[in-house]
Amino acid sequence: MKRHAPATARNREPIAAVLTEELPARGLVLEIASGTGEHAIHFARTWPDLLWQPTDCDAQAVCSVDAWGAENGLENLLPAIVLDAAAKVWPIERADAIVCVNMVHIAPPAAAEGLLAGAGRVLAPGAPLVLYGPFLEDRTETSPSNLAFDASLKQRDVLWGLRRVEWIDELAARQGLVRARRVQMPAHNLTLIYRK
Repeated sequence: MKRHAPATARNREPIAAVLTEELPARGLVLEIASGTGEHAIHFARTWPDLLWQPTDCDAQAVCSVDAWGAENGLENLLPAIVLDAAAKVWPIERADAIVCVNMVHIAPPAAAEGLLAGAGRVLAPGAPLVLYGPFLEDRTETSPSNLAFDASLKQRDVLWGLRRVEWIDELAARQGLVRARRVQMPAHNLTLIYRK
């Protein structure tokens, strides 16, 4: 059954604009936490020369991705697979890029730790890890809306919440990844690009 996330229609074009500058011309893009699957459809359609591999740790999300995929019939969109970012072993051994949209704040810290560790394992030198979402930053004022969002996430689950960019940088460095770029996005979000 297809799921729908209204935010996808608002953020897919700004994210795609950054991805255009970061993704390789060909190869396999691994999307972590594909959620509804709407981003996967849009991005696979945007880059027909890239194979797009959607994943999610939730079986119902995987079903939603595949329902969107069946409806759109994109040859470069692979069937979604179950992948828990926090797992020490992923069902994918190599990727030419990893994209993760709006996951690290609605998951426990172990998911972000696993994401960076997994990126360190599967990405070739120079390949990008692209993270999008709301973050906190040292020496940068956080918008009131992001602070309220952070508080609401923590009310839902004490392990959820906006993560500090500096913490993500630290996790990345442990895996041989360096932040190559920080892009300010609409609605107080950021896109962070890491490369090996």
